[in-house]
Amino acid sequence: MPSYQAVLFDFFGTLTRSVQRGVAHLGTAELLGCHTDTLTEVLDRTYYERATGLLGNAEATLRWVCAQAGVHPSDQAVRAAVASRHRAVRADTWLRADAVPVLAALRQRGLRTGLISDCTHELPAFLPQLAIAPLLDVRVFSVQVGRCKPDPTLYLTACQRLGLAPGDCLYVGDGGSQELTGAEQAGMTAVRLAAPDLATHLVFNAERDWRGPTLGTLAEVLALVDADADVAGVGGRAG
Repeated sequence: MPSYQAVLFDFFGTLTRSVQRGVAHLGTAELLGCHTDTLTEVLDRTYYERATGLLGNAEATLRWVCAQAGVHPSDQAVRAAVASRHRAVRADTWLRADAVPVLAALRQRGLRTGLISDCTHELPAFLPQLAIAPLLDVRVFSVQVGRCKPDPTLYLTACQRLGLAPGDCLYVGDGGSQELTGAEQAGMTAVRLAAPDLATHLVFNAERDWRGPTLGTLAEVLALVDADADVAGVGGRAG
């Protein structure tokens, strides 16, 4: 039996391709009566406040963003902008071609799978529509937990829901939000996904100095867990 019992993944930039804000976000700014550059600047600098969920629901959070940007749209405009932003974030999100095959292959090997994501309100709303949804045993969202990576609460919440110890889990991420160090400090083994497309990825608080294991593709996770299983099997027979 492999020593890893579960593989936990970051979402944006790991299970998905590189993310950048697309043209659909222009409509959100227009609905709010805000210049796009101003809205983008506020969104960037308030990411972690928004991703903790502590500002309230999606409408309350966007209303707070508007105040930061110096605009005061009507309630109707805010509601329309929430729907517009949901569509825009969804439009920015494209699963990696190997995301579904890798998750399916891990489950076929008897491993549990999970997601730990720093995110705002949109991802929990549209994740059930994605092809990876039925292949995830656990989903942990910062906006629901009230903490962002590298806070150990996120990692330990995933372990608790799986009924596993951190040492049983492999964590895979692109390195945003110091997530790899966070996973290690929580007791997991962490590996970085360094796919070429991530050079243009929208990322906050990137882990630039990671010196641990690095993978070039998501599919390489399978070789990693297979090698781990081989070592565990040899160890078992030797005992």
